[in-house]
Amino acid sequence: MKFGYKFSNLFGEVHSQGNLLFTPDGNSVLSAVGNRVSVFDLVNNVSYTLPCECSRDVDHMALSPNGLILLMVDVEGRAILVSFPRRVLLYRFNFKAPVKDIKFSPCGLYFAVTHKRQVHVYRTPEVSETKEFAPFLLHRKYVGHFQDVTCLDWSHDSKYFVTGSKDATARIYTLDPLPGYTPVSLTAHKDKLVGVFFAHNSMDIYTTSKDGTLLVWKSRWEEYNPKDDESDKGEENIKGEENSKENESSMDESDDKQQSDTESSSDDEGSENEEVIQHPRWSLAKDDRHYFLQDHAKLITSTIHKPSNLLIAGFSNGIFGLYELPDFNNIHTLSISTKRITAACVNATGEWLALGCSKLGQLLVWEWQSETYVLKQQGHHYDMNCVAYSPDGQMIATGGEDGKVKLWNSLSGFCVITFTEHTGAITGLTFAQNGMSILSSSLDGTVRAFDLMRYRNFRTFTSPEPTQFSSMAIDPSGEIVVAGCQDSFQICVWSMKSGQLVDMLAGHEGPVATLHFNPIRSLLASGSWDNTVRLWDIFEHKRTRDTLELASDVISLAFRSDGRELTTSTLNGNLTIWDVSGPASQLRTIEGRKDLAGGRLTHERVTAKHADASKCFTNICYSADGSCLLAGGNTKYVCIYEVSQAVLLKRICISNNRSLDGTLQFLNSKDMTDAGPMALIDADSDSDVEDRLDTSLPGSVKGDFSTRRARPEVRTKDVQFSPTGRSFAAASTAGLLIYSLDDSIVFDPSDLDLDITPDNIRKVLQSQEYITAVIMSLRLNEEEVICEVLDAIPSEQVQLVAQSVPPVYTSVIFSVLAKKIDQSQHLEYYLQWARHFLNAHGLRLKDQSSRYAVGLRAILKSLQRKQEEIGTLCGENGFALGYLLKSMKMKKNTDFSMESLMS
Repeated sequence: MKFGYKFSNLFGEVHSQGNLLFTPDGNSVLSAVGNRVSVFDLVNNVSYTLPCECSRDVDHMALSPNGLILLMVDVEGRAILVSFPRRVLLYRFNFKAPVKDIKFSPCGLYFAVTHKRQVHVYRTPEVSETKEFAPFLLHRKYVGHFQDVTCLDWSHDSKYFVTGSKDATARIYTLDPLPGYTPVSLTAHKDKLVGVFFAHNSMDIYTTSKDGTLLVWKSRWEEYNPKDDESDKGEENIKGEENSKENESSMDESDDKQQSDTESSSDDEGSENEEVIQHPRWSLAKDDRHYFLQDHAKLITSTIHKPSNLLIAGFSNGIFGLYELPDFNNIHTLSISTKRITAACVNATGEWLALGCSKLGQLLVWEWQSETYVLKQQGHHYDMNCVAYSPDGQMIATGGEDGKVKLWNSLSGFCVITFTEHTGAITGLTFAQNGMSILSSSLDGTVRAFDLMRYRNFRTFTSPEPTQFSSMAIDPSGEIVVAGCQDSFQICVWSMKSGQLVDMLAGHEGPVATLHFNPIRSLLASGSWDNTVRLWDIFEHKRTRDTLELASDVISLAFRSDGRELTTSTLNGNLTIWDVSGPASQLRTIEGRKDLAGGRLTHERVTAKHADASKCFTNICYSADGSCLLAGGNTKYVCIYEVSQAVLLKRICISNNRSLDGTLQFLNSKDMTDAGPMALIDADSDSDVEDRLDTSLPGSVKGDFSTRRARPEVRTKDVQFSPTGRSFAAASTAGLLIYSLDDSIVFDPSDLDLDITPDNIRKVLQSQEYITAVIMSLRLNEEEVICEVLDAIPSEQVQLVAQSVPPVYTSVIFSVLAKKIDQSQHLEYYLQWARHFLNAHGLRLKDQSSRYAVGLRAILKSLQRKQEEIGTLCGENGFALGYLLKSMKMKKNTDFSMESLMS
């Protein structure tokens, strides 16, 4: 099995903090998710996450006007430069201060960054004439504010920019110094500024403040003559010259006359070349003050669409408003959340509005003209506890601490449906074998079954006495549902059809931590904190078959796909592999504690080397072919083991985000104080009152000023391989991480010789030796060459060629067929390939089903996707044909009635 897994996508979270951005074409929206950035394509209904990571959570982003360069800045001011089309990290830079706003100029040659009370303007990264890459070249620094700068905006000609600050003032600067111009300060607000904007193709300025005030500053142009400023200096110079002339001894008159003539001529030429310079000036009229009046709600974010003069404002009570400027006409006011709106942006055409709520993890795209949602997504409010793949691999289900079960499309990355019936944290999640339903267990004492066709809860399983369920499982036939109790140490058994409690299995002396059914036989394995694993045959009178004794508490267990092996994970960090084909016997043990080493928590008093004693694997999973084992736990690493040799193949770091606790190997002693680590102390003196409010008790107004925000600890709650084995999912603190195999490099030189080259393969193909050409392309193992050979084979020769393919290349043929069925236009041709190949090698595939399960599931997944696409297309064509036929009938009736009237 290949194990070159790389980060592919991130599910489960759509918006964490920071601003939102639309691409220049207006079809995609960018959102910060932790220390990464996710891109949601609203036209193609696809989302992806950039593989580049910041050091901490992303706080601000900026995209160049041409859409080529993306700047990502974290909460501490460390920035990374990314090539947006190529998704490649180019450069890292440290601004050495938190950034409140960053924007590119309309010309794309500069970008401005807030730096405490200053504004720094840099040149846009480009390749210079000497072919040297100059990423961050400082153009100029601008000062003048008395408190931190919070927002900025550029004029349409990129010559001016305006800044807003916490000192309730706005200042207008010029990019380059202009004669006679000094920065203008606009002072009329009473609270810190949230947004400052230039009008479209104008120097008028709109400013918004946190207290809900909008001011419109009208501009006018004033002429400036440099000669006026030099007049005072000229008079002083003349007086000085007269005094010097009086003190001089003697001077030739002819020389004086010649000197005066030259001075007069130069003055005439200077007066002709002088040009009057115009500078803008701003004023505020009484009618230019406007107020949002949102019941004492604070203005959190605001943005403007300059071509249409639309202002979008988001408030702390979850309401956003759409206003027309400069008359301040209210077009829309809509409540979209119970928490404050923290980010807003509008696309280039002004049709779509993107709104984000970081407290609830919501991302909305609203089309204000039709008053419909283009996108409405929300992640889990807290951590994800469990994840499960559907049998066909097209859906991923997640269960979180917030009691919600969410269903995600594995191709698009969007949430399809959310089930909110549970009132406690989700502890177990699994799909039925037919893929038509999903079951979940919760700490609220219920196990619920959800119908994925009608999206409803059709079964609810409960125990005779109130208890909390810590795990659950369903047998391969889909008839029996079991759940482990955390209080009574028993296992409840229900009938799926009737929903009635069938039996209660007793025997454990501690909470039942994990349950798993054998995929082949009716054998149930249960692991408990009493250091035992029990094997139950629930259809026999003698329930307990075997009891496996271990040295520590059992945390997780998993069966291999053929049901012959069982692996258990214990609290001491060991993985124990058992043979359960007959009487249970121990095969080997993997000591994984050293593989879990790495990362020290902020509050730990010991080093990371000695802190590994408390780490263990909390979840394990077999690959589809059963050769590898995937394990994750309370650490930042996910490990892949080779089972037969008990060796570590790969260790993947799920996150390098320093905003999470436990990612650093060594801590800085300077961050330790008498009150504790600096990372656990909220040192932000500018926190808002609404952030400190305690809404859990009535009458709490001021809140607790000593509250501290705990940093989430990096860990992996659950891991699952996809049915095809091409990817796996890890439910972690950083979200649902998807890792997949990288197929960009496919080369296997073990079965090559000098005669196997693409040119020789094409020559053999031209001589119509199809079987030889196919075998040579499979030995070369280059996907492009294999597809070229398969496309050139006539349809009547497919059956003969498929029967002649050696069995060793079955996996390669399966992967190519699965991709071509999904992407190629010659669907019938490749369906013939799949049918003839399966008919020729069916018996061998049945005997070695576990070995080729990955390829077979990939083909099945492609076939199901094509079936859905064709079914949808046929349905649409049927409605269109019906409409055309009815239109023809109506036209004939109309023509007949007209002829009858004419006659």
